[in-house]
Amino acid sequence: MTPRSLRPVDLAREHGLSTQAVRNYEDEGILPPAGRSPSGYRRYTVAHAQALRAFLALRPGFGHRTAADILRAAHRGDTGTLFRLVDLAHADLLRERDTLDEVTAALGTLTAAPVPYDEGPGAQPTVGTLAHQLGLHPASLRKWEAAGILHPRRDPATGHRRYPPEAVREAYVARQLRRGGYPLARIKDFTDRLHDAGTTTALADVLAEWQSRLTRRSRAMLAAGRHLHGYLELVPLDPDQYQS
Repeated sequence: MTPRSLRPVDLAREHGLSTQAVRNYEDEGILPPAGRSPSGYRRYTVAHAQALRAFLALRPGFGHRTAADILRAAHRGDTGTLFRLVDLAHADLLRERDTLDEVTAALGTLTAAPVPYDEGPGAQPTVGTLAHQLGLHPASLRKWEAAGILHPRRDPATGHRRYPPEAVREAYVARQLRRGGYPLARIKDFTDRLHDAGTTTALADVLAEWQSRLTRRSRAMLAAGRHLHGYLELVPLDPDQYQS
């Protein structure tokens, strides 16, 4: 075995993986095709080892699918697609940061005082009116109600939904959190906590959790760049060179 020839177990040990996981990554195209020994065993190179490092480093910040697509583009020398995928991921992260800023400002206002609405002081909007103000379809408000997030009252004369100030606030909160990617169950947990004495603490916890998640993703993306750059330095012009 030459110094540049590596076995699946050599790649696996570095990351605490099984050899089958390494073979699966090759089968999925995350690693480039390996050469074979005369007896049929897979032979990897330092380029395969670096490709695996790059993929595992990319995955926390970019997600499994995007990380895999980045490596596949690198294997075939498609730098246009590769850098587009990287740029799109960074743009998505920036959008989420902007949304967090908006949510932080909006929720700070919403939890401090009731939300004003167009029908005048003391009015309780209908589902259609509130949905229009939120830029949503009325079906979304009904879905949130079914999830236990909103608690409208029923007009005793018409049976129509009416939203008191607390329900209006919950609707605005839910919209902002949905824009931040939170699932309905998590939003329900938050709005439930808004009813408790610890409203300020609940808000701070949610925003801190969101900020922490973005920070972890940013740092993971930053760290992954070094490993991806290292792999691109090793990518051969001729893919058949992987198997030499």
